[in-house]
Amino acid sequence: MPTLMDTYIENRERVQPNHANNYETAHGGIVMKWMDEIGAMSAMRLAGETCVTANVDQMDFQRPIPVGDTTVIRSYVYDTGRTSVKVKLRAFREEPRTGEREQTTESYFVFVAVNDEGRPTKVPDIQVETERGEELREAALAGEK
Repeated sequence: MPTLMDTYIENRERVQPNHANNYETAHGGIVMKWMDEIGAMSAMRLAGETCVTANVDQMDFQRPIPVGDTTVIRSYVYDTGRTSVKVKLRAFREEPRTGEREQTTESYFVFVAVNDEGRPTKVPDIQVETERGEELREAALAGEK
């Protein structure tokens, strides 16, 4: 059985000029795309199947990410349904020379596992086996709207 920590992924993207809006910061749609891709990876680690986006419960943009900074995205599965996988995602801006970080975006995505015919398929329950995993799960459940 997959554990919550098995689904934890942290990924980085450098914000380039082609990712920017007219304010020279990461376009919100680009950040959402990166979060969707990393969230799907977390969901697939749990499901062992292809997972597609079914719902974005919220997308809170708290501050911009300037061109030249790195976007750090953290993702993990915190709950499951019969065929659905709930993933918490957070993005941070990171100054690449110093490592200074601050949270910029937070979201909750729901993915659905699909089989080779594209039909929803059952997913295993999420297992939480560590104290850190329990802390992450509790934080995600508390933040759901």
